[in-house]
Amino acid sequence: MTTLNLTLESRDGRAPVTIDVENLVIAGWAGRNKEAMEHHIRELEALGIARPAATPTYYRVAAARLSTAKSIEDVGGAGSGEVEALLIAKDGKLHVGVGSDHTDRKVEAYGVTVSKQVCDKPVATTVWPFEEVADHWDDLILRSHAVIDGVRVLYQEGRLSGLLAPANLIGGWATDGTLPDGTAMFGGTMPAIGGVRPGTRFEGELEDPVLQRKIAFGYDVKTLPIAG
Repeated sequence: MTTLNLTLESRDGRAPVTIDVENLVIAGWAGRNKEAMEHHIRELEALGIARPAATPTYYRVAAARLSTAKSIEDVGGAGSGEVEALLIAKDGKLHVGVGSDHTDRKVEAYGVTVSKQVCDKPVATTVWPFEEVADHWDDLILRSHAVIDGVRVLYQEGRLSGLLAPANLIGGWATDGTLPDGTAMFGGTMPAIGGVRPGTRFEGELEDPVLQRKIAFGYDVKTLPIAG
């Protein structure tokens, strides 16, 4: 279990909220747009990562991997971020945030499930009530930037209409269609602009163009040496 001390931003204002996360689920291959998902599968195949046996695939990861820290440590420098919407259940209600499924690509070529466990998963410290965005979910925009070779570049961008809707995403994992309290679920990502590659910093955001607000986060990547 891990405890996240967050800020709940709603139409009524901002308030602190503490969420104990007992289960972390990462939904992979969660594209609604099959063409875009195929593009992401191919770019990972180019890195030696096998095609998934099913789509979507739900990976269980230790909840302790969730982090609001401003930096992470990555062994070998082969990891890269993936911006994703985040659903968190507390007291029978869903909250929406944004985070990064930072993944070691060399380990991913060996085993995707193992690779999900290797790296920390940074998340923003702000969440929204799901009911405030439910009626315009497809309009929300995921975006990320990465610092690669010293240059900050646009790395990912797209509307959530390209990914599975929350009801379908949750329904594929929970038999009763409800995300249990204390569960956090990453909801899939967009193809990388220019291909998947590592960087020294990763920044992500979830934009709500209807209510004109944004959740953003960023983290630096410290590379640890491989000793053998």
